[in-house]
Amino acid sequence: MSPNALIPSHRKPRRSASSRALRAGVTGGFLTLAVTGASMPANATEKPASETQELPTITEALATTAAKSADTAQQVAVSYERQALQDSAAAKAAEVAEKKQAAAEKKAKAEAERKAEAARKAEEATQARASRSAERTTLSAPSSSTASGSVATLVSFLKAQLGKSYVLGSSGPSAFDCSGLTQAAFRQIGIDLPRVSQNQSTRGTQVGLGNLQVGDILYWGSAGSAYHVAVYVGDGNFIGAQNSSTGIVERPLSYDQPTGAVRVL
Repeated sequence: MSPNALIPSHRKPRRSASSRALRAGVTGGFLTLAVTGASMPANATEKPASETQELPTITEALATTAAKSADTAQQVAVSYERQALQDSAAAKAAEVAEKKQAAAEKKAKAEAERKAEAARKAEEATQARASRSAERTTLSAPSSSTASGSVATLVSFLKAQLGKSYVLGSSGPSAFDCSGLTQAAFRQIGIDLPRVSQNQSTRGTQVGLGNLQVGDILYWGSAGSAYHVAVYVGDGNFIGAQNSSTGIVERPLSYDQPTGAVRVL
């Protein structure tokens, strides 16, 4: 017998073990799992399974796609922000332009109104000068009218009072004030006038200074509020009790131009 025949065999028993591998990967955005293994006999002794786990891997194409997506998102955000800034700037510019336009229109309107007012005042001044010039021409022209009848009596009485004193509140016969003289003169021809100048300025018919007749009562101030009166005696003159310095005098209308006149004859 061979010596080796007596030596027991120590060959390792063939182990039937299951192996399992868990693999994970990312492909096209999906997670895949692969499990491999071999069944083992029911009566076999279970040994720890051999596991292999691989880390997820990102392909170059997927990385490029992700990078492009990130760039696109950033570009969109930047675009929105830029558009918002542009819209805000445009709104502010429009507001500023609107305010400038409103200010310009207001200024132009004010300037137009100022020019219109200046033109109106200039026109009024021109008309007033022309009117005064016409009145002076008319009043300074010699009157061709001659006093007769009651008018002659009126004028005669007034001329007889020239040189007498002016005394406030007097009605003659040695002194008069302005309204006292006119009242006394018209009483000579049967006309009873109010005592004061304010009331005498509204007695009779108002007449223009360019259409005076002998015997018209002249007044200074406004009708109803006159502060002085006298009587027109023709040839551009009037007779009145002027003041305490001059007394009763005859003067041309240009000496002290009256405001208006009333006709009682």
